[in-house]
Amino acid sequence: MSKPANESQPASSPALEKARGGVFTDKATLRANARKNIEDGAITSTYGADKEVVIRLLNEALATEWVCVLRYYRHYFMASGMLADSVKAEFLEHAQQEQAHANQLAERIVQLGGEPDLNPDTLTARAHAEYKEGQDLRDMVKEDLVAERIAIDSYREMISYIGNRDTTTKRILESILAQEEEHADEFSDMLDGWIGD
Repeated sequence: MSKPANESQPASSPALEKARGGVFTDKATLRANARKNIEDGAITSTYGADKEVVIRLLNEALATEWVCVLRYYRHYFMASGMLADSVKAEFLEHAQQEQAHANQLAERIVQLGGEPDLNPDTLTARAHAEYKEGQDLRDMVKEDLVAERIAIDSYREMISYIGNRDTTTKRILESILAQEEEHADEFSDMLDGWIGD
C-alpha cells in the first residue's frame, strides 16, 4: 500500500514547499540574514514597505488619536443636561480607547526605528481630525462623529497604502479602524435618537 503524497516527503522538502505554492528561504539563508543589520531589531531585509513613509503616517495617526483623546476628555468634563450622564460615560470610554490606540501606534513607531512625535506645539497641525469643542451636548456628539468619520477614512487609506508590505502595522491599523467604526456607529445612534430634534 502506498503512502499518500503528503506523507512520502519530509515536512520541509523543497518539493513539498513547491507543491504548496510557496517560495521559502532555506534555513541557512534565514539564519545568515538574521545576523545582518541586527541593530534594526524587528525590521529585516524582507520588510516590504517604505519605512519612513509608514513612520510618518503612523505619527499623523498618533497626532489624530491624541487630539481625539483631548477632545473626548473635554466633552466628558463639560457635558451637562438631562442626557449628560449616559453620554459622559461614552466620552470617557472613548477617550480611554483612543489613548490605547495612541499607545499602540507609538509602540509600532518605535519598533520601526522611529520616534513618536508628541510635540504639543504641532499636534493639531499634524492631526487629521480637528479639535472642535462643541457648543452643547448634541453638538459635542456631532463633532465626535465627524472626527470618527475622518479617522475611519484616514485609517482605510493607510491600510490600503500599506497592503501586505507590512502586515503587523496593517493588523494594528485594522483593529483600530474596527473600533473607530464602532464609535461612529454609537454616535450616529445617539444623534438619531436625540430628544428635541
